[in-house]
Amino acid sequence: MKRVKIEALEVALVFRNGVYQKMLTEGTYWITWSQTIKMYDITKPFYPSCELNVLLQDNILKEALQVVEVKSTELVLRYENGLLKEVLTAGRYTYWKNSPIVYDFVKADISKPEITEPIGEDAFTSALLAPFIKNVLVESYEKALLFVNEQYIQQLASGVYYWWKGFKPIQVKKVDTRQQQLEINGQEILTRDKAALRVNAHATYLVNNVETALLHNKDYERQLYLAFQLALREYIGTLSLDELLERKDMMSATVIKAVAATTDTLGVTVTSFGMRDVILPGDVRDIMNQVLVAEKKAQANTIMRREETASTRSLLNTAKLMEENGMLFKLKEMEYVEKIADKINTISLSGNGVLIDQLRQIFVTQK
Repeated sequence: MKRVKIEALEVALVFRNGVYQKMLTEGTYWITWSQTIKMYDITKPFYPSCELNVLLQDNILKEALQVVEVKSTELVLRYENGLLKEVLTAGRYTYWKNSPIVYDFVKADISKPEITEPIGEDAFTSALLAPFIKNVLVESYEKALLFVNEQYIQQLASGVYYWWKGFKPIQVKKVDTRQQQLEINGQEILTRDKAALRVNAHATYLVNNVETALLHNKDYERQLYLAFQLALREYIGTLSLDELLERKDMMSATVIKAVAATTDTLGVTVTSFGMRDVILPGDVRDIMNQVLVAEKKAQANTIMRREETASTRSLLNTAKLMEENGMLFKLKEMEYVEKIADKINTISLSGNGVLIDQLRQIFVTQK
């Protein structure tokens, strides 16, 4: 015989020749040499050393154990004293009922994507549960569509959503509902008079119907781009180069009106359209520059002729006044003499009294 002592929080299973005999709880026991024991800590899960069904034939042991069975379409969340400790997948698990640790088990059906089980918000962000949950964030400026098993289910507003990663694939398609810009660059277009242009344009739009944009159209952005491209080509193709340059301001309303029917079917609203650049071929650009230079020269000649005419008319009027008024004529002479004197530093005079008399005649008014 040999003596065996079982401490508190321990349980022993007695085997004889590998066959289960009985369960021993806290206390001191005598067993034969042919018997062996297997000690277990009741604060930890029970992992049987032989077939569990055999052990459960003992009603005493069966009453002491809590058996948790998890199907292939289920998950079980194990809580210890209110804290998530483990996520149990398909299988059978056993725990001691008289353990000082309080066990709680939440069974979840993962054959459906919706999480309807009483799981706390903190569990969704737990690393233990992360491999089994699909989460999607829909921003405040976004709208989204939920697809389960390739079938449309519902529209999602902004927020955080969680689903089970079960047997049905889950897909969320999101759309930005803010104003967006579409670039329509590098368009090679012929005008009515066969001038080859390269046009860069841009448009802004809003998605106003998410279901129409995503469910009824494939790649709605690409379709919107093509609609603008065709409308722009149609508008420019009906105008000559000169008409196009004169009517650039009319293009926006015309193009927006042309794509209106398409935007309705795409679920979007166009808010603006504009042409950023019109790039002319090199030879056409040179000709346009020559025309511009010629126009500016003609304008300059016209202005010069107008100024010359005004100046001549002013001289004529002055001459008439001086002819009628001798004093005015003398003042004009003195004005010119003053201008000449400003540029002369020294005057040397030589000659007889005739020169003096001539100067006197200039500066002294005859009475």
